[in-house]
Amino acid sequence: MRIRQSRGPRRAGRHFDHRPGAAGSARGGVRGAATGRRGRSAAAAVGALVLAAGPVLAGCGGSGNDGGDRGPARLTWYVYNESSGSFAKAAADCSAASKGQYTISINVLPNDSDGQRQQLVRRLAAGDSSMDILALDVTWTAEFAEAGWIVPFPAAQAKRLTAGMLPVAVQTGTWDNQLYAVPLNTNAQLLWYRKDLVPNPPRTWDEMLADARRLAAAGKPHYVEVQGAQYEGYTVLFNSLVASAGGQILSDDGTKVVLGPPAEKAVEAIQALAHSPAADPSWSNQKEDDNRLAFETGSAAFQLNYPFIYPSAKQNNPKLAEQIGWTQWPTLVPGQPSHTTVGGYNLAIGAYSRHRVAAAAAISCMTSRDNQIRTATAGGLAPTLKDLYTDQQFINGGYPFAAAIYEALQNASVRPKTPAYQSVSLQIAHTLSPPSSASPRRLGDLRGAISDAIESKGLVP
Repeated sequence: MRIRQSRGPRRAGRHFDHRPGAAGSARGGVRGAATGRRGRSAAAAVGALVLAAGPVLAGCGGSGNDGGDRGPARLTWYVYNESSGSFAKAAADCSAASKGQYTISINVLPNDSDGQRQQLVRRLAAGDSSMDILALDVTWTAEFAEAGWIVPFPAAQAKRLTAGMLPVAVQTGTWDNQLYAVPLNTNAQLLWYRKDLVPNPPRTWDEMLADARRLAAAGKPHYVEVQGAQYEGYTVLFNSLVASAGGQILSDDGTKVVLGPPAEKAVEAIQALAHSPAADPSWSNQKEDDNRLAFETGSAAFQLNYPFIYPSAKQNNPKLAEQIGWTQWPTLVPGQPSHTTVGGYNLAIGAYSRHRVAAAAAISCMTSRDNQIRTATAGGLAPTLKDLYTDQQFINGGYPFAAAIYEALQNASVRPKTPAYQSVSLQIAHTLSPPSSASPRRLGDLRGAISDAIESKGLVP
């Protein structure tokens, strides 16, 4: 269903009266680029002033707060419930290390990306001043920046906060040449496979399906577990296939639909899997965690997923974990690298926060080296610091696939960068669902639907 675009929230630059109820509110939505940039300029000017008003230490220390409260600034971090507990530990450790500057409490968001965005948008559209630190999916930077819901970091501070980080990760937190969100972790999918079933891992999509057919004929586990439900993960699958075929969904500036022959190859790849023995019968309802669980039961030979599956398998099925191998995502063009879609979460400061200086200090701490190592080894989330990928202590300490993840990130593709991304994603997932119905014939409808989305003719709040 198309929903007419609504007026976005009033701009953050107009709402720094910190009395109760002083922050304005309006219905949520993505504003048009012209209006958004005017509002963003106001937010940027005030945000830069406030963030520059006090020093933000490179580490966790510091003192004082910027909200008028007595004692530490009480920060609220909106983030999903990371299963290993590493986010909660980071919040506790950084609170203790701040020496009275701030304390961090967590407001738990849903585990699925769509649910997270919905809750954040509703609160931000209402001018919620508790929105201090926001964990944003990498696809939301443009939308939230244009809406005036997050504030940019001053250039010098942005440089300090992202020092040593992978450029592709920093790119996901950047909009209009300004850093709006500091990478907390990055992510890329690999092809995980059973070494006891597949001694020589496939390099292409066709080789993977051929291996699955061979295993099925021998009565052995053979499914390829991959995201197929009608949600963001299915859009990621399509984007990775299009990029691996040598194409992209939108132009670099995000204003034009450029689906061409590579998109046809991508849809044909989905179609080929859907109509082969490799397809799990429940593929059209599966998300990342469903794929993980199915693989852990031993019914699959392959899994296209993120590295969180590895520590999970070690805990839940140690014998199976010993047989897990990993390689690059399968390409659609023999001899050419695949281009899996970069993922991850970034940390932004809410435009209505009363504690911006303390929030920036907390973000610096929570993205520190020690916290990234713990999040990676305990939760499988890929770090953003480049030198960790060659750190033998880190690799031997629980991240043996670091080299493969680094290679994937070097070749990674990004999702279309546009303030209308949510609408674009929904149109892709809707038009090509279920996977068994995907075909090149549907690309004409998809081009029209995406074109309407980027012209703000369709908006899903």
